[in-house]
Amino acid sequence: MPERLQKILSHAGVASRRHAEQMILEGRVTVNGAVISELGSRADSEHDRIKVDGRLLHPPHRQIYIALNKPDGTVTTVSDPEDRATVMELLKGVKERVYPVGRLDYHSEGLLLLTNDGELTNAILSAATHLPKTYLVKINGPLTGEQEEQFRHGLPIGGQRTLPAGLKLIRRAENPWYEVRLFEGRNQQIRLMFKHLGRLAEKLKRVKVGPIELGPLKPGEFRYLSLEEVEKLKRAVARPGKAKHV
Repeated sequence: MPERLQKILSHAGVASRRHAEQMILEGRVTVNGAVISELGSRADSEHDRIKVDGRLLHPPHRQIYIALNKPDGTVTTVSDPEDRATVMELLKGVKERVYPVGRLDYHSEGLLLLTNDGELTNAILSAATHLPKTYLVKINGPLTGEQEEQFRHGLPIGGQRTLPAGLKLIRRAENPWYEVRLFEGRNQQIRLMFKHLGRLAEKLKRVKVGPIELGPLKPGEFRYLSLEEVEKLKRAVARPGKAKHV
């Protein structure tokens, strides 16, 4: 049955639907030898020969879901023009082609999901889903009570106020640790929020994405999600929640 081309690419794990749309606009996709550069074009994945950058598209033999503990000093991309270590180099023995779900910046650590399920990736990254993500953050000095409330209610970052966020002091010290819970995923958001309050995020580790927890994985280690975890994740993105003051 014919489907929108960007949906086919996303379902095959080539890219998120938004990125697939960009690939189509750039003329990188062909169907039966013809370059397709218009959004909304349809194809039949079972009968048409679909190619991306000259490579024949093969739907994934099976969908897999991976939780990785991303170490400091790695980039969350499939390849890097600066030849830095990527998270893909840590997936020893994984034969299926998978892609990171979102990003953690170079010096951030912790839970990163990878999959070849393009539809689930798109749902997790959708701004409408508001899937909560939990982080442990060490900063160079405590916040005042007033600053904590400002953080929870939202801060003006990049000309736009952040959504309400969770913030809890979990280790009182000269350089304290906070638990942060976000319902959106702007680039460098946590670091910029603390910077706005005059604090530097010295260490940042993501420990939970929706219902999926990092658990005892050591930096650089990964595991496959259980069927129960996958179902919990799919239920979480199927019922978009509203960002709440935590």
